[in-house]
Amino acid sequence: MASMEYTQLGRTGLKVSRIVLGTMNFGPQTDEDDSHAIMDAALDAGVNFFDTANVYGFGANKGRTEKIIGSWFAKGGGRREKTVLATKGFAHMTEGTPWPNEDLLSALNIRRSVDASLQRLRTDHIDLYQFHHVDRNTPWDEIWQAMDVLVQQGKVLYVGSSNHAGWHIAQANETAARRSSYGLVSEQCLYNLWERRAEMEVIPAAQEYGVGIIPWSPLHGGLLGGALRKEREGGSPRTSGGRAGEALRDESVRERIGRYEALVDRHGLDPGEVALAWLLSRPVVTSPIVGPRTQQQLESGLRAVELELSDELLAALDEIFPGPGPSPEAFAW
Repeated sequence: MASMEYTQLGRTGLKVSRIVLGTMNFGPQTDEDDSHAIMDAALDAGVNFFDTANVYGFGANKGRTEKIIGSWFAKGGGRREKTVLATKGFAHMTEGTPWPNEDLLSALNIRRSVDASLQRLRTDHIDLYQFHHVDRNTPWDEIWQAMDVLVQQGKVLYVGSSNHAGWHIAQANETAARRSSYGLVSEQCLYNLWERRAEMEVIPAAQEYGVGIIPWSPLHGGLLGGALRKEREGGSPRTSGGRAGEALRDESVRERIGRYEALVDRHGLDPGEVALAWLLSRPVVTSPIVGPRTQQQLESGLRAVELELSDELLAALDEIFPGPGPSPEAFAW
């Protein structure tokens, strides 16, 4: 088993593992017993950073994933004490059109959402509470007022964002500074070899404000995880029918992924592990999220932590998946 490395979350003193255990599959794809086994295996491997959201479980089962984590905490054995727990709030938890104030980031919905998550998670505090999306109608002064109360009550320790633009991060933290609030310490965004637009605005803002980047979908829905090889071997439901399968219908996508897999093969490496290791080599990236359905997938993610990519390989990856370039020069002169 690979040995875990740790880093600090953004500008905080909080130490977290270089891999985040993503739990979105717990409930929809992985039953409770297997989910518990994966969490035990992650903790045994040194992964102390777990990410979830109030809506995980989805559809009529929203909240199911938090309940699975809560039942795991209830087993005791120091599970809660060893875990840096991150969850999210924003979307409504009921079916159909939400009743007013059941979604977004009003002070009322934030308070209700945190209390409901605490109940499902069977804990008295959330280590990192993240705003799942941008609320364009609620002022940041109101949001920080709500979060300051929750921090003072001990229900939340740190605050992060997810799917926010660079200027949202700046606006949020400038408002927090005026209020003497600590502000955002992390941003969970779509960032991987294929999707590098975060380098234009989000990552520069994160660097400026000491915000740690937590990339979600590091394999871009399986596209960077050996999708063509799996297709040749008969495919898998996720590859043939999911985002990767749809993307591979485009010949230009197939060509680039083919070049990527051939490059990785020449170095004797696994494509999914290379994609994770590339993220781990990027500035400001705290930890990419690995969302395993099985323990075998977790083990692959753990191996990426120890994988050192050569300068030659990094340069070749940039040729296949060029980023936008330095900001603002990428879009200005």
